[in-house]
Amino acid sequence: MSIVARSRDRGVETLALDSPATRNALSAALVGELADALTDCGKDGDVRAVVLTHTGSTFCAGADLRDPPAPDALVALLRQIVELRKPVVARVTGHVRAGGLGLLAACDIAAASRESTFAFTEVRIGVAPAVISLTVLPRTDPRALARYYLTGERFTAPEAARAGLLTTYGDDVDAALAPVLDGLRRSAPQGLAETKALLTARVLEAFDRDAADLTALSARLFATPQAREGMTAFLERRDPVWVL
Repeated sequence: MSIVARSRDRGVETLALDSPATRNALSAALVGELADALTDCGKDGDVRAVVLTHTGSTFCAGADLRDPPAPDALVALLRQIVELRKPVVARVTGHVRAGGLGLLAACDIAAASRESTFAFTEVRIGVAPAVISLTVLPRTDPRALARYYLTGERFTAPEAARAGLLTTYGDDVDAALAPVLDGLRRSAPQGLAETKALLTARVLEAFDRDAADLTALSARLFATPQAREGMTAFLERRDPVWVL
């Protein structure tokens, strides 16, 4: 059964994360299927741009703690979005947590509904937003981001836009995206590909420089006693032992 739904309208391919029972958590299966769908889009000359969206109330809840992807697979997926020779647009109408923010930041343009919420929850389970920093840090304001990286607090769409995680937001996300998609449909494929390459060069420098170290950091942290306690507490819906 597919967990990434596909549809197309006038050259725009929509890929919808379609595992609402797991809040579209990044399982090994979801990461693999999304990577395959993006590969297909990259090869298809009829696809001008990709919209990445979701079913259910959550865009992506982060890593699936019961079936996590290999760290290298997540790095490869994020890089694939950044390197794709076609614009990738995030469309969010719900909540985004942890690793889901890495997906959001990998996209070239990101739009959300006003009621969407966001949180870097890694610190609350004893780890750090390591791998997703490859896409998040080059595209956000460090001072605006520091509070949410360090506290794990939920924040709103206006705050996400101020930090640089969102391009736009509104009461109707499709209305906000309409001029964006119209502009992409009016743009030449070659022009889009080369302009995207200019915009993503700095992000790809971060992958080349930091991917191995951040992947190793993630693996080390997830193997610690604090992370085990944090993940167990999360799954048991209780506070971890360090909460004061």
